[in-house]
Amino acid sequence: MNRTDRLYSLVEELRAVAPRPRSASWLAARFEVSVRTIERDINALQQSGVPIWAEPGRTGGYCVSREHTLPPVNFTPQEAMAMAVALRSMGAAPFRLAAETAMRKLVFAMRGDDAQSAMRLAARVHFLRGDADAGPVPRVLADALADPRVLRIGYEDRAGVRTEREIEPLGYVASGGAWFLIAWCRLRDGIRAFRTDRIREVVVTVEVPEERVLTADDIEIVYGTLEPLTL
Repeated sequence: MNRTDRLYSLVEELRAVAPRPRSASWLAARFEVSVRTIERDINALQQSGVPIWAEPGRTGGYCVSREHTLPPVNFTPQEAMAMAVALRSMGAAPFRLAAETAMRKLVFAMRGDDAQSAMRLAARVHFLRGDADAGPVPRVLADALADPRVLRIGYEDRAGVRTEREIEPLGYVASGGAWFLIAWCRLRDGIRAFRTDRIREVVVTVEVPEERVLTADDIEIVYGTLEPLTL
């Protein structure tokens, strides 16, 4: 059993016996792996947002909350694979880490046979990674809109000139595979676009910026039309 299958099966096992716990040693014997492997798997699930906790004591172990787990989701294997491909195609999007955890939650909530079929289909799709691929956007930048704070950044422009700035994040714009953080720049006293892969360092301050409303008219676009994200 590969790790992805085991993670899904771990959740299903804990959900089946909830609210009773399963010990790490019991789970290790059940899945024929070491206790250390089970502990790493449980930690990965917790980091993905699965509500698993440990009950102490001789009869304790790991538990999952039935109330906080999703009911079976009626996505077909093809629909789940299409979502996985779309999320993988995000490249260096600011929300890629959140998208990955959301995808894992979706798979865990699918019916068992559908989830297995989706994972088999996904294993047939590959992406060719180029040397010039941008790295992931740091979590502090990805969370800049959800938890507004003034950011202190070190920014390097296209000419390699570096400046230190304090900015107030306002939004994101994607263009040509690159992502730009739109922010009020205190150094320039105006709205500026910062390409995320040119932000060399970022410090989150405790200061909450004043609320500013960002519209398409505030962003100077020489060509093209801004298209908002809709859910």
